[in-house]
Amino acid sequence: MSPARQGLIGVALAAAIVAGWAALHVWGIFFHRWSSVDLVRAPVIVLLQSWLSVGLFIVAHDAIHGSLAPGRTRLNAAVGQLCVGLYAGFSYRKLAAAHRLHHVAPGTADDPDFHVGGPRTFAPWLVAFFRRHFGWVEFARLTAVLVAYLALGAAVSNLLVFWALPAILSALQLFTFGTWLPHRHDADGAFADEHRTRSLPYPWLLSLATCFHFGRHHEHHLWPHVPWWRLPEMKVA
Repeated sequence: MSPARQGLIGVALAAAIVAGWAALHVWGIFFHRWSSVDLVRAPVIVLLQSWLSVGLFIVAHDAIHGSLAPGRTRLNAAVGQLCVGLYAGFSYRKLAAAHRLHHVAPGTADDPDFHVGGPRTFAPWLVAFFRRHFGWVEFARLTAVLVAYLALGAAVSNLLVFWALPAILSALQLFTFGTWLPHRHDADGAFADEHRTRSLPYPWLLSLATCFHFGRHHEHHLWPHVPWWRLPEMKVA
């Protein structure tokens, strides 16, 4: 596939994810009115918003690797910052620097995404991961947005259900299927190669639903410049 065609598809998919996320976000926070239909509607919206939030992060991840729009450094950075800013007030440059270290020394003490103290544990690794990437700056940014939303008349219940809950669920989803399951140690701690990762053997639809194919993690480490939507095509020899 040519770089131009990959960029066209990648940016189009990114635009669809951002637009879908923004539409649900604005509607859920400012226009939703609670009724009995929300016994069904609210859980569906929360799950969809959580999935789209994962999509925001995966788009930014592709931007870090230059696979969103090959050869378009500024476009990658702009889209990446937009996505991680919407996701949780993150700095694209800071995340990019940390992610590059992850690829240099995956599953080692130099890997900012790895938990050396508990390479098989879930909760301690999750806490360490959260504390490493979400700090006071991010907290201050989200607090400023929260204050603005309240000033604009957003209901607290809408903020909790349609903003806070999807953010928490998406963080758990990203960590579980994009970090912990691919990189956690088995009893023998063995991996196929120096990338110290494995792929999750899910069918195509489940792979898309869990983490936008990012569970194909061994393939990602072997071919980091392949975008998320092409990972199912890649086959490890």
